[in-house]
Amino acid sequence: MFSGKTEELLRRIRRAHIAKLPVALFKPATDTRYDNVEVVSHDKNAMSSIVVNGSQALWDHVQDARQREPGRREGFSIVAVDEAQFFDEGLPEVCNNLANQGYRVIVAGLDLDYEGVPFGPMPLLLALAEEVTKLHAVCVETGRAAHFSHRIAGGQNQVELGAQDRYIPLARHAYVAANETAVE
Repeated sequence: MFSGKTEELLRRIRRAHIAKLPVALFKPATDTRYDNVEVVSHDKNAMSSIVVNGSQALWDHVQDARQREPGRREGFSIVAVDEAQFFDEGLPEVCNNLANQGYRVIVAGLDLDYEGVPFGPMPLLLALAEEVTKLHAVCVETGRAAHFSHRIAGGQNQVELGAQDRYIPLARHAYVAANETAVE
C-alpha cells in the first residue's frame, strides 16, 4: 500500500488516451474505499471504471463488447485491472486469455497481504506477466523502501478495506519488529 500502484496504473491509462488507444478499466465491486465506481488513488486522482463482481464478470464484459463490434477488439485494445488482489483465483486465466486474444493487459495489485503472505491471485499473475514493475512505499519508521503493509487497526480478516487509518508501510526489519511486539 501507498507505493503508487493505482497512480501508476492511471498514468499508463492517461498515456494510452494520449495515443488514442481505447482502454477498459475494471475494479472489483468490493473496493469501495474512495468511490463505488471510480478508481481513485491515495492522491485522489480518479478515473471512471467498470465495476465487476469477479473475473468471470470481467471476461463476460469483454466478450460481450467484442460480439457487439465484430472484427474489433470490442472497442478497446487495453484492459486494465486495479486492486487485482481482491479478485478471485480465475483472474490469471482471464488475463492470460485476453493477452492471447491480442489485448494489452495492465494489472495493479498488492503482492502480499498484511501478514506478509502472497495475496489472492497475485502470485500466478506475477508468474504469467511478461513485465513486472514492483513499486515500494516509504517505510514510516526508517525512510527506506517498504515491502510490507502493516495493519495498525482492524480485525483478523485477510481483506479489510482501509488506508492510512488501518495500514502503514514498513521495511522488513521494522515489519518484523512490529509483529514481534504485537505477539508479546
